[in-house]
Parts: sequence; C-alpha cells; structure tokens
Amino acid sequence: MQQDRFIQRAASANFPMEFDGPPEDFYFLLLPKATMLAVAAAIEPLRIANQLTKQQLYRWYTMSEDGSTITCSNGMMITPDMALAPLPLNSYGFVCSGVEPQTQIGDATLNWLRREDRFGRRLGSICSGAFALARAGLLKDRRFTLHWENQLGLMEEFPDLEPTSALYEVDGRIMTCGGGNSSLDMMLTLIEQRHGADLAIMVADMCIHLRSGAQTAPQRSASSAAIGCRNRNLLAAIQIMEQEIEEPLSMEEIADRLGVSRRQVERLFKRYLNQSPISYYNDLRLSRAYGMLNETDLTVTEIAAATGFRSSSHMARVFREKYGSSPNAHRKSWS
Repeated sequence: MQQDRFIQRAASANFPMEFDGPPEDFYFLLLPKATMLAVAAAIEPLRIANQLTKQQLYRWYTMSEDGSTITCSNGMMITPDMALAPLPLNSYGFVCSGVEPQTQIGDATLNWLRREDRFGRRLGSICSGAFALARAGLLKDRRFTLHWENQLGLMEEFPDLEPTSALYEVDGRIMTCGGGNSSLDMMLTLIEQRHGADLAIMVADMCIHLRSGAQTAPQRSASSAAIGCRNRNLLAAIQIMEQEIEEPLSMEEIADRLGVSRRQVERLFKRYLNQSPISYYNDLRLSRAYGMLNETDLTVTEIAAATGFRSSSHMARVFREKYGSSPNAHRKSWS
C-alpha cells in the first residue's frame, strides 16, 4: 500500500493526536552533488511525525530535472520519485544542492522555480540550494541563508544579495537553511507551526537532536568555543581581524581599538593560541583567499586585493607555504 511508505510501525514511542486534515506534501528537487545529510535531515522529521502519530500528516517525494538518478556529494546515488512536475496546491518545494552549486543548476530548474513562484507556491532551499533561488530571481528583498562555506561565492555572483548567518530563514513563502542539521531545525519549526510544540519536541527527541532554540542561531561555533577561551580582549581582537580582511590593520591599530598595549595583544595570542597575532591574521586572510579561489571566478590578483595582500605574488608565496601549491595550481586541481 502507498500509505506504508509514509507510516511505519513504531517500536514503542507514540504521540496520540486527533487530526483529520489533509497531509502536507513536500517535494525535494535533488541537484547533482546534493548533500545527503541535509536531505535526510529534512525528510526524517516528516517520517517520524507520521510514525509517532500513526497518521499521514506528511508525504514526501524526491525529484530530479529529468527523473534520472542523482549522485550525491558522498558518491551515493538516489533514484528520485519523479522528474520535475508542477507542485500541487499547498505543497512545499525545496531545491537541495551541495558541492559546486554554481555548476549544477540547469535551465529546467530555473524555469520550474519561476513558474511555481508565479503560482504562489511555497519554495525553499537546502544547503547551497539558494544559488538556484537567486538565479531564478526569488531572493530579492528576502531574508535568506545558505551554508556558510558557500556564502562568499553567492555574494560574488549576486552583489545585491546578502545571506544571513542564521541556521535557517523563513521569509513569507521562501524558506532557506544552511544544510546539515539546520534542515532538521527548519522542519521542526514547520511541524510545530502546524501541529504544536509537543509533537515537535517529541520528533526532536526521536532524532536525538537538541534544538538550537532560535532560527537566528549562527551556523558556526562562536570564537570562544572554537578556541576554548573566553578572554574578552582576545575575542575582540579576533573579531576586529575578521571584519578587516580587505584592508588589514596594524597590531598598533588593533591594540588602540581595544584600549590595550600591543605587547598585551601579543601575550594573549601566545598564551591562548600559541601563535603571534600577525600569524593568526595572515591565516585568516589566507583562509578567506582559499575560499574565494574555490567559490568565485575572481582572478588571483583580485583575490589578493580582496584579502589584503600587497600583490598577487605576495599572496602566492604565503599561500604555497601554507597549502603546498600556488593559487593557480590549486584552482586548476579542482577545475
């Protein structure tokens, strides 16, 4: 029976609930190299909600542009339920992407998104799927997000768009998330809106997932957690460095902003990070350059300028020291 796909027998956990409305349908368009973790994290809460209540609250379907098998970013293959098709009334449609999102979007996907948007459908993206929404023209004047690793690339392609760092965003009919477990957080919010907080909590428990408590929670760990330190001046210095990448400040300027001496800044970095502040600053800029090489089509000279290096040759030298190859060789190895 078709219903067996959407309602499975529970081992013991259950959530008795009276509901006689129609199920909500979710359609997940999988692009090549989609991230399987993010897709599964979006679908499993729907399955578990059905399992707990023994009711068909939700149905879910996977699609590809032409109905053919999709190879995910981990090399595993998914055979979708169907090719692109018009969305039924009151359903959701999500574009699921992952690695190299700029190269995976076909015209059929863009035409489908524009058509569904004209009909007022609820649309969204998972992981790096926001590239497709942006190219379809659906993100203008919207709050949206995507995986933090892909944000630089999107802002380079669409200078007028600025994603947030939130786990997920819901802006009217458009829903976006950063991928990974943020797909789960977004779905739990939709479950809570339709069927109440208690069911959403139970689904989260079944996933052994501690909800963030707020959709605006950042995708990345705070600097204090990442470096294992809560020293106020050290964290403030790192924040200044992160904000001043294109035109790096001197150590004296950073110290002046903090109201401490340069020597104190140097002691803090040595004590907590076993690294000089200049070395840490250079690593930040190189990391940004590395990301821009992977995620944008900017030239090496343009990337050097955007990350505060005095010349492309200077960046190339320190890049080779850190990563073992020149920026051009690195880019060619991934092309």
